[in-house]
Amino acid sequence: MTVARGPPGRPSSALLGCWRRRPPLGFGAKVGIAVALGLSFAIIWTSVSPTSSSQQISTERSSFAAEVAAPPTASHNRTSTTADGGHAHRKPRPVPHSHKKLHPAPSGSHAHPHRANATASPDAAAAKADHSEPSPITDPEPNEKEPEPEQEQEQESDMEMEPEQEAELPMPEESGGNSGKAPAEGEEEKPPQLELEEEHGEGDGDEDFEVAKKKAPSKKRKLPPLFSSSAHYHWKHCGAKSGYHYIPCVDFDGDGSQRHHERSCPRSPVMCLVSLPKDYKQPAPWPERKDKVWYGNVAHPRLSNYVKGHNWLNHSGDYLMFPPDEWEFKGGARHYVESIDEMAPDIDWGKNIRIILDIGCKSAGFGIALLEKDVITLSLGLTNDQTDLAQVALERGIPATVGSLGSRRLPFPSGAFDAIHCGECNIAWHSNGGKLLLEINRILRPGGYFIISSKSADLESEEGISASMTALCWNAISYSSDDVSEVGVKIFQRPATNEEYDLRAKKDPPFCKEEQNKANAWYTHIKHCLHKAPVGIEERGSDWPEEWPKRLESYPEWLGDLQTRVAADHSHWKAVVEKSYLDGLGIDWSNIRNVMDMRAVYGGFAAALASKKVWVMNVVPVHAADTLPMIYERGLIGVYHDWCEPFSTYPRSYDLLHADHLFSRLKIRCRQPVAIVVEMDRILRPGGWAIIRDKLEILDPLETILKSLHWEIVMTFRKDKEGIMSVKKTTWRP
Repeated sequence: MTVARGPPGRPSSALLGCWRRRPPLGFGAKVGIAVALGLSFAIIWTSVSPTSSSQQISTERSSFAAEVAAPPTASHNRTSTTADGGHAHRKPRPVPHSHKKLHPAPSGSHAHPHRANATASPDAAAAKADHSEPSPITDPEPNEKEPEPEQEQEQESDMEMEPEQEAELPMPEESGGNSGKAPAEGEEEKPPQLELEEEHGEGDGDEDFEVAKKKAPSKKRKLPPLFSSSAHYHWKHCGAKSGYHYIPCVDFDGDGSQRHHERSCPRSPVMCLVSLPKDYKQPAPWPERKDKVWYGNVAHPRLSNYVKGHNWLNHSGDYLMFPPDEWEFKGGARHYVESIDEMAPDIDWGKNIRIILDIGCKSAGFGIALLEKDVITLSLGLTNDQTDLAQVALERGIPATVGSLGSRRLPFPSGAFDAIHCGECNIAWHSNGGKLLLEINRILRPGGYFIISSKSADLESEEGISASMTALCWNAISYSSDDVSEVGVKIFQRPATNEEYDLRAKKDPPFCKEEQNKANAWYTHIKHCLHKAPVGIEERGSDWPEEWPKRLESYPEWLGDLQTRVAADHSHWKAVVEKSYLDGLGIDWSNIRNVMDMRAVYGGFAAALASKKVWVMNVVPVHAADTLPMIYERGLIGVYHDWCEPFSTYPRSYDLLHADHLFSRLKIRCRQPVAIVVEMDRILRPGGWAIIRDKLEILDPLETILKSLHWEIVMTFRKDKEGIMSVKKTTWRP
């Protein structure tokens, strides 16, 4: 086919007949076309764009009884360690009036040289949790660019807390040769070297004051939002082998067939959803749930075999029943508790003794019997227990966590527990030079009690334990062989002063050196050394706390200027809980028993709920100010944790999660912050609730994420730049 062509810019002669110049459009026609295009664009945009903030809210309240801004934050005075292992507490610096925005590092986390419990998380290269299913896909908008770094502006609300410039812990690198193995004795677990964002400035309160003065302030860099508002999430199950009881940092595979000896988390953030048992049902209200639970909620083959050989629990129809008069020892748990009281009257359950650690969780009957005496017992389920009795305890509404007694310290502060109990836990306390007893000595309060009981006496173990106790200068208070329970019970007491240590003929174990801080608890090795008891009223642990319940609102002298802050925090949360939480969030508190405060400061939220039929796990992030000792001092319980990693508990453990400015206070930029929401979905039971208080820039995209998980947004409230959400998890699974 031939086409005639003319000179450039002019139509050819063959096309000249078809070429006509159109008359120009009039003004009215142009306006009409513009209006039509605008309306078309508006209609299309409305139909395809995300809903506005007001449309996203299911039930947005116009008023709220309590302020949504955070209460006064923890002071960041550092705790220096004296030569004898005690703490000399420096008075906190005055709170600066300037408030600056916080900017976490882009990925990973730092180890802070002055943070008591901020030893770096090791690379868990051996962790091979099954993630055969793809992770949820995040689809950002095309051509989305990271914002250019810019200098930070001071634009915080007057209602907002003082920023917490906190330590940052490193995330494990993808390529590491650690293979999840613990370093040798004396070798610290060092973080991978990463390029990190400098965040020093006037509000830097987590550094020692003298060190901070020498550091010149550096420019701050603004980072992208924590959650992308343009991301789309497509969730999938964790995989065929990842069962209903999957604990990512404990299990190699979700079925629990292989477990790590020590905590070892997957290299990549867990971004899949744990499946739900087929016959899952809502737990019964307290106290009915302590006597029976739905068997389908906790069922697995090992538990089924265990039930057949023990009479303190039985499988009856759809329920797992716990007869109140049956226990692992004859005579029942009440008789066992009363016999201990007779052996050592100074124990005085519920007054002198308030907080107990029960090692090797079995029936949890010991903790239930002590509940009647106002004693809170935290059961420590050991990772080598593949029967998962700690999960049964949590399902019954009994405080429990999962951990291991190995080479690392437990995630508790020093001198935390009034007493520690080991009933038929079959732990060789005298092995390896009594190293495990040194960890018990660290977390037991000076003057506290260590109670061991067993059905059969092993002469070698008896002699070994006695020798280890003598080396630690622990006093053997009482020994009794009870005819009813047919169990032998020994009670030891840790020295309250250092006088007995000074009388030792052989200084083995030696006293700990100054750098072997007893406050370090996160990924820290147990040291073969002995920490001295604190002396002087300015040191925590030098005096026994007030009797319960006075100790809940007693603020000891060693707090110094922090006494005012703790009292203010207590009053703040008491008002919030009474005026808003109990009635204003749509929560049925009769179905709430297990509660977690994901970012506890002084335990004010837990203290406000102390009179209710709930218990609260206070989680102090390892990058925050070390306030967990104060929480224990008040007669409450808690643990240290890094929220860039999964929590050490079973799926569906909690009935309510409380996250007060957790996300906006993440000075660590986790590799994928959405993984924290995924972890919340794992540890919260279906039908459970979450109360989330944070900045609107966090809550808006977070609401989108929760809706993608099919959580129900029950109530929201906004004021200035702050907001609160009450949300409920559903039974939806992908």
